[in-house]
Amino acid sequence: MIHLTKALVRRWLDQLLHIDDTPERTAAAFALGVFFGFSPFLGFHTLLGITFAFLLNLNRVAALLGVYSNLPWIIAPYYAVATMVGAQITRQRIPRGFRAQLAALFDLSMFEGEFWHRLVVVLKPLAVPYVVGSTFGALLLAAAAYQLALAFVKSRRKIHDIIIHKH
Repeated sequence: MIHLTKALVRRWLDQLLHIDDTPERTAAAFALGVFFGFSPFLGFHTLLGITFAFLLNLNRVAALLGVYSNLPWIIAPYYAVATMVGAQITRQRIPRGFRAQLAALFDLSMFEGEFWHRLVVVLKPLAVPYVVGSTFGALLLAAAAYQLALAFVKSRRKIHDIIIHKH
């Protein structure tokens, strides 16, 4: 019979979460999370971030922190800009009357089927620019996140080592 001790639970959690990974692997986990957090897979970002962190045997906490760096007040502006960039990259024009159609949606209740049907009709022409733009943005943000996370983790470890060696 296994006796659950505090040390055993801590060791198990450390292995599960990969807390003791190298700075490079921790930064990679964070960057992976940032990629999925800003990717076109909105709504599936948590599931994808955790799944890939497990598959790649990366720090799950760092991956989740990266996923949730796309905060609620950032989502709408980010995806709007990313879609416009995607439209530029794909050379696709914004449909005529798009802004008016989008504004008209706010006259409907989100709890009615008509709202969701019209939303799909309005956004469908922008699906490819959305995917291209948000994938491009996610890649750029993930690359920057890797560099920032690597510098942060290395500096924290250096401070930790100094504190440990003083005592």
